[in-house]
Amino acid sequence: MIKYILWDIDATLLDFDLAEDNSIRYCFDYFDLGFCSADKLLAYKKINDKYWKALERREIDKKQVLIGRFVEFFNKYGYDASIAEDFNEKYQKSLAKFSEFNPFAEEIVAYFHGKYRQFGATNGTKIAQVGKLKKSGLDKSLEKVFISEELGVEKPAKEFFDYIFSYIGDYNKNSYVIIGDSLTSDIQGGVNAAIKTIWFNPKNHQNTLNLRTDYVIKSLKDLKEIL
Repeated sequence: MIKYILWDIDATLLDFDLAEDNSIRYCFDYFDLGFCSADKLLAYKKINDKYWKALERREIDKKQVLIGRFVEFFNKYGYDASIAEDFNEKYQKSLAKFSEFNPFAEEIVAYFHGKYRQFGATNGTKIAQVGKLKKSGLDKSLEKVFISEELGVEKPAKEFFDYIFSYIGDYNKNSYVIIGDSLTSDIQGGVNAAIKTIWFNPKNHQNTLNLRTDYVIKSLKDLKEIL
């Protein structure tokens, strides 16, 4: 019987693409880099994804992700890569300014209030997540948000979830479910932790990793029929 919901934050409860696009363009203006085109945004996203997946595999650390992605991106387009650290800091802080809920996210969290204990489980940076949680009100509607930067380990590592089990004080794996959009982070993490998984897949991506998913949903409102 499910007692605890572990919510991924970015791209599950919150519209990360919107916040990311607006924040990158805001920082381009701030650092006087000109207009960031859709092609450049797409190139950045590919570079960023590569770095985060390397972090999930424990090949690099968080700082190498945050700075390295911008260094590579700036070098690709001939920008001054020496501003990468300052650009990243401004970017992290600006993400909260542009954060918005995904469709039905705010409603479903409210609907489950009192029915389940709800927590956040995120690999996002502390500075970005604290701002986004406060702006969205998730800091109050979720009992606690487990941020990898504070735990010292990232999803999908089993140790990330072991910390959660220890904090909650319930080691019955059948009591937990993780809901997230990322196969490599959320779903792989759930598999590693031996808990139930719900893959939020609004864009109908293929499960190329053939990971176990207990449910796949396209809309968060579908959770009412599952839980």
